Amino acid sequence: MAVAERIQRLQPHLLCEDHNARVESRHHNLTPFSCRVPSQPRPPGAENVSPGGGSVVRVRPVTGGGDPRDVVRRGYDAVSVRYDEAYGAEGKYRAWLGELGRCVPPRGAVLDLGCGSGVPVARALTARGLRVTGADISDVQIRRARQQVPDAEFVRADITDPAFVPGEDATFDAVVSLYALIHLPLDEQPRLLARVGRWLRPGGWFVATTGHRAWTGVEEDWLGAGAPMWWSHADAATYRRWITEAGLIVEREEFVPEGESGHALFWARRRS
Repeated sequence: MAVAERIQRLQPHLLCEDHNARVESRHHNLTPFSCRVPSQPRPPGAENVSPGGGSVVRVRPVTGGGDPRDVVRRGYDAVSVRYDEAYGAEGKYRAWLGELGRCVPPRGAVLDLGCGSGVPVARALTARGLRVTGADISDVQIRRARQQVPDAEFVRADITDPAFVPGEDATFDAVVSLYALIHLPLDEQPRLLARVGRWLRPGGWFVATTGHRAWTGVEEDWLGAGAPMWWSHADAATYRRWITEAGLIVEREEFVPEGESGHALFWARRRS
């Protein structure tokens, strides 16, 4: 089954009937999908299924002292179109984005961290009348996003850079980061999450996918595009702690399977 099909089949309990609805915290730390978590994490340097696909590949830890953000930037420059084709850009995340749209007020402001080509997140949310700002480290992704979603605003940026300031504190009704945090240096992630907590308005939503088990490594030829890709993530319990320390309340946590492993999906809210 394709990744996009698996994602679409995950129908979460609604957090919001509309943007004024009472939050229902039906899932805390437990998920009906937890039985599908692999029993052991993937050791770096072993034959494994990478976070980015279902085929068996050789992965290894980063060596040589280079900046892994450059690996990610060059990788997405090379794989941008192929990534959308491989993962069904138009249809993926449909249930998540529909639910988020019900949680954000009309004409609300949304920040998409690691926006990629703008599809589907920015396109789906602007179609609902929301004001979307997207940021990504890849020049190619940003160029395509501006072409594909002209009603949104996009900026090419390293989202871990303190100079990246998408708005003042309490600017956004929601911050989205799907399959992007896992490409950031691990020590930068809690600092970014702390900034997310400040960027959100009281009651605003943070929706993000993270690692489920701790792992760092490189796939040398991701999606056959001739460029490596790098991932680094903590486990779900660590992300839950970081999100809470950022001043957010975790309203729901789910396991999203992918290949022989998977990711955690967090819905969190800034205290009102």
